[in-house]
Amino acid sequence: MAAAMVFLRMRPRGQVAWIAAAAPLLGLLVLAWATPAVLHGWTLRADHAWIPQLGLDFDLRLDGLAWMFAGLVLAIGALVVMYAHYYLTTEDSAPRFFGCLLLFMGSMLGVVIAGNLLLLLVFWELTSLSSFLLIGFWYRNQDAREGARMAPAITGGGGLALLGGVLLIGRIVGSYDLDTVLASGDLIRASALYPWVLGLMLAGVFTKSAQFPLHFWLPHAMAAPTPVSAYLHSATMVKAGVFLLARLHPALAGTDLFFYTVSGIGAITLLLGAWYAIFQHDLKGLLAYSTISHLGLITLLFGLSTPMAVVAGVFHILNHATFKASLFMAAGIIDHETGTRDMRRLGNLRRFMPVTSALAITASLAMAGIPLLNGFLSKEMFFAEALDIDGHRGMAIAISIAALLYAAFGVAYSLRFVHETFFGDGPHGLDRTPHEPPRWMKIPVEVLVLLCVAVGMFPAWTVAPVLHAGASAILGSAMPSYDLAIWHGFNKPLLMSMAGTVGGIALYFGLRRLLDLHANVRRSFGRRLFRWNMEALYALAERFTAAIANGSLQRSLVWLVLAALAAGAAPFVSGTHALPPLRAPQPMPLLGWLLWLVLVACALYTVKIYRQRLLALIVLGGAGLMVSLTFVFLSAPDLT
Repeated sequence: MAAAMVFLRMRPRGQVAWIAAAAPLLGLLVLAWATPAVLHGWTLRADHAWIPQLGLDFDLRLDGLAWMFAGLVLAIGALVVMYAHYYLTTEDSAPRFFGCLLLFMGSMLGVVIAGNLLLLLVFWELTSLSSFLLIGFWYRNQDAREGARMAPAITGGGGLALLGGVLLIGRIVGSYDLDTVLASGDLIRASALYPWVLGLMLAGVFTKSAQFPLHFWLPHAMAAPTPVSAYLHSATMVKAGVFLLARLHPALAGTDLFFYTVSGIGAITLLLGAWYAIFQHDLKGLLAYSTISHLGLITLLFGLSTPMAVVAGVFHILNHATFKASLFMAAGIIDHETGTRDMRRLGNLRRFMPVTSALAITASLAMAGIPLLNGFLSKEMFFAEALDIDGHRGMAIAISIAALLYAAFGVAYSLRFVHETFFGDGPHGLDRTPHEPPRWMKIPVEVLVLLCVAVGMFPAWTVAPVLHAGASAILGSAMPSYDLAIWHGFNKPLLMSMAGTVGGIALYFGLRRLLDLHANVRRSFGRRLFRWNMEALYALAERFTAAIANGSLQRSLVWLVLAALAAGAAPFVSGTHALPPLRAPQPMPLLGWLLWLVLVACALYTVKIYRQRLLALIVLGGAGLMVSLTFVFLSAPDLT
């Protein structure tokens, strides 16, 4: 409703922003009303019959996990609306932008609170549609058009796979109701269809959350306006995949197939994204590849499937949303006030933009996992779980090495973001003098950075209830006890963190000495492969069209008739057709005979006068009218 109001409210511009901001704020009020019940462990439901014949009901379900994600969607959405009001120029259509943003916000809310898997799929596809509109918002930009096409092509394919997986779950369980599915984990895992279910569901998860080898669409979505990147590509849309992984964890996890597939893909994505982030020159490109890496970390933690790994995965979802959304907004401010995001042209911005620099540096340190910031706490949990893998010795060694490399790579790309943007020489070749943005444009960044500091220093007073609500909705009675504190003494996770920090600093400055990072460009193989596939598809379509529709009406008619005959004969050939019982013929009433006589006369007369095209068209229309009236006469209006 709010999206429709924004679309229709063409001006003034300020009122459009106020309406857009009112929607998430009202949603937060509703969420606040439900908070006491959720924190007490209750699950709130609202059930409405929709299409019960298909098992599709409009059921809404709010438990701790849905409540946590809904809070992220609404709170960060409100901050993004505020930020976007100052980011967009007068040439940008505010109604179109905020309308699409609210459409996405509502779709994402539907995903997280849906109580029926088929309903979840409906909202899942709506997120893909609205993200396509937002990524391609600057439609005159070639990169925006390409990124907008690439994202739904990849995630849409995953959505089709997800549909197959959901249908198989419905066949196994006998219901699409989420409560029933979550309670049927043993039945699903024992089914012979389980490998197919898991493969199809993970295809949807991996495409949406940019996991290897389908990760390449996310960096190209950075052609979208920065508020879109801050919202969709750090806090919400890309989290939809890991949300579904967490949501269905009780039903799908608990097998070696799940463990090796999910944790293996997560580990590869973790390292690949972090390594490529080091070599990006665009601020948003670096943040995009680091997002891929952090999504790989969350996927890896859910793949490990131990109770504390699940808690760490939920914790990192919260932490990543705060520091990465603030970093994207800071990158947008830099672009807005300098005219570029290229780190090769930036540098020394702390002298021109001291407040923005302090905010971005703090958020970068949180991303690197430096102590007293929120990223350090979930990173330390990850190290503890990587060192405590039991029963899979080879995987335990591999994950431990991956964790150490991740820490080093994360510090390296965070250090590059800070050093080349806010320190050193520069800026170079700018067409304007950098300066601080409007006061209200910085407030969303300040709020998020303050959360990074508050959670990092006082986790038990700030994030503990939210984390417990989200994790306990997944784990239930298996919820572990843990100490959410900033200091656990000198232990192996702390030593790994220290080693990763020192290694990351050495890696960054070593690469600067050995390589010219400014001249080193990492090309996206996935983008080239996608372009090659699309070009091959277009070429195949052109050859097929030229062979079938070459301008000959007779040939086109022959193909049409052959296709109709093949479709009609298929049931008889396959042996699945059963003839209905014969009924005694009924006499045709006089009116029916009259309609058929007029129909035959029109058809025959059309053959006679076919060279007089206008007259033939009129008579042919009479034949069509008689066909329609015949259907009405035979009580078959649905065929007209």
